Amino acid sequence: MAPRERDVSYDDHKVDDPAEVKTSLSKEDEWIDKMDLKSFREDIKELGKRLSDEQGPDDVKHLHKMIMWSNMFTLAGILGMALPAYFILPAVCLSIGTTTRWTMIAHHTCHGGYDNCEKSGRFNRFKFAVGSTWRRFLDWFDWMLPEAWNVEHNNMHHYHLGEDSDPDLVERNLNYLRELKAPMFVKYIVAYGMMAIWKWWYYSPNTYKELRVKEIRRTNPALLKENPRFDPCEPITLTSMIFDNSYLPSWISLSDFMARVFLPYLVYRFLVIPLPLLAAGMHFTPESPNTWYLNAIGTLMLADVIANVHSFIIIATNHAGNDLYKFSVSCRPRSGTFYLRQVVSSANFSAGTDLVDFFHGWLNYQVEHHMWPDLSMLSYQRAMPQVKEICKRHNIPYIQESVFVRCQKTVDIMVGKSSMRAYPADREKDI
Repeated sequence: MAPRERDVSYDDHKVDDPAEVKTSLSKEDEWIDKMDLKSFREDIKELGKRLSDEQGPDDVKHLHKMIMWSNMFTLAGILGMALPAYFILPAVCLSIGTTTRWTMIAHHTCHGGYDNCEKSGRFNRFKFAVGSTWRRFLDWFDWMLPEAWNVEHNNMHHYHLGEDSDPDLVERNLNYLRELKAPMFVKYIVAYGMMAIWKWWYYSPNTYKELRVKEIRRTNPALLKENPRFDPCEPITLTSMIFDNSYLPSWISLSDFMARVFLPYLVYRFLVIPLPLLAAGMHFTPESPNTWYLNAIGTLMLADVIANVHSFIIIATNHAGNDLYKFSVSCRPRSGTFYLRQVVSSANFSAGTDLVDFFHGWLNYQVEHHMWPDLSMLSYQRAMPQVKEICKRHNIPYIQESVFVRCQKTVDIMVGKSSMRAYPADREKDI
């Protein structure tokens, strides 16, 4: 399972000589000197190969089962969206369909989880949702451009986990909120408010930014220095693109972002989908022809808010908390250090059954997924108990908690109440 997705756009760094004099460890970090990193690496590699070899028709059958569940929620929401928005069930169904389409189907397909066992090519990473607006519409239509998501998530996040160049490092991204001179309760209100808008306000423009950085590195790298104030590692939001864009280079354009990423989904989701209800309303309710149409728009907007909150709770919380580590240097893919980081900088949630996993968007297996990004959903169910046993045997902390506990720990990081643990640089090993 070669790391085909890694983007080496950012410079790698060499770690210090492990033979150098080392500092004493805190009680929480004492496990570091008790593990055998080389043996751990070999155990994880052996398990990964076995899991990959075991994939087959059952994994594809399971994928289609999850697709059916996701589509059923979407269909139920569409059938009921003409009801007033205070009938919240259609909005909830629509939000679940949207979220699971992203976190389960698009996520694992774009990583290549079904490249070797799904023979039709329909769920191949190089075809799914990429290449045209039509493919995006058919496969995965959301606020993010699939090509941009592939760069930001599959490449940068997975192979720079917990580093400053990790685009999803919550502590770094929310530094302005952490340092904000305001009462703590105000900062908590802001943090919780972000959950309702984060996909289109932050994730959509920031993934677009990562795509543009990669495109410019390939075509004209000299332009990366066009604006000295621009730092490729710093996140951008829709607010900053519109109102504070003086630090952005010319090749990150609001108009290009709107045309390529934002407006196609906005128009389709909130104007085109409910259009049949406008025609139906004119025919069946001539006294108030717009009622069904406006109800549907309200339901779709509410569904988007719920989907934002749902996805934030199961995504942003994967790698944040005062019991998870951040790192000051990079490491080689598939090294012992790489596998170790996926464990100690990730948190799993309740897991083990299709129903529980479905509502977690299959993001409750972050440790296993980050070790082997190109496996199927079903493989992670098989892997979890075996990975937990390996970690226990090697004295490596393996965190699994309720998603709501992890959400609170994430918000505490966002507002500056707590901080990530810094992995001791003198314990970094290139093994």
